[in-house]
Amino acid sequence: MSLEENLESWRETASADWRPITGAAVIGLALLVGYIVWQHYFTPDRWVFLLDNTNLAIHEAGHPIVGVLVPGWAVYGGTLFQLLFPAMFAGHFWRQRHGLGWSVALVWFGENLLNIGRYMADARAHELPLVGGGDHDWTEIFNRWGVLSGDTGIAGATRLIGLCVMLYALFWLWKRWRSARVPSTARLIRRSGGDRS
Repeated sequence: MSLEENLESWRETASADWRPITGAAVIGLALLVGYIVWQHYFTPDRWVFLLDNTNLAIHEAGHPIVGVLVPGWAVYGGTLFQLLFPAMFAGHFWRQRHGLGWSVALVWFGENLLNIGRYMADARAHELPLVGGGDHDWTEIFNRWGVLSGDTGIAGATRLIGLCVMLYALFWLWKRWRSARVPSTARLIRRSGGDRS
């Protein structure tokens, strides 16, 4: 497939209508985001049991796979896989114009950033238990980049981005649901200040 054909395919997808969103879907996603935020910011473990155990398995699988494909990059593999998986799901649901799936995948992506930020902040402290007791990924990565002393600042920015991604996904879903509830003619009338009841 040529570049022009790919671009045309993306344009067609972008112009297609999204599937309808229900109020229950918005409420469900809001509860999920609230639960994730609660777990990450207000509990000592900062761990979303099922989600973060899945993320950990994906993270650990990424190390050897990336290490085989690009020697010397195995240390990056865990984080790359943690971000790649939800990004692939987001891309799939975007192409399918499935708004709830796309939003959930974005929340998953953002939650991974919260998790990665937590791991980054531990680069010097070494307080988190590591699978297999191996080397700390972010100590190695930050040493390679020469920014180990900035671990907590980088971690805070990463966590903030993750939180913003999750809130954006929720806001986008709510806005899509709200705009579908109000007929387009009513929106136009409201914007123009007229009333045709």
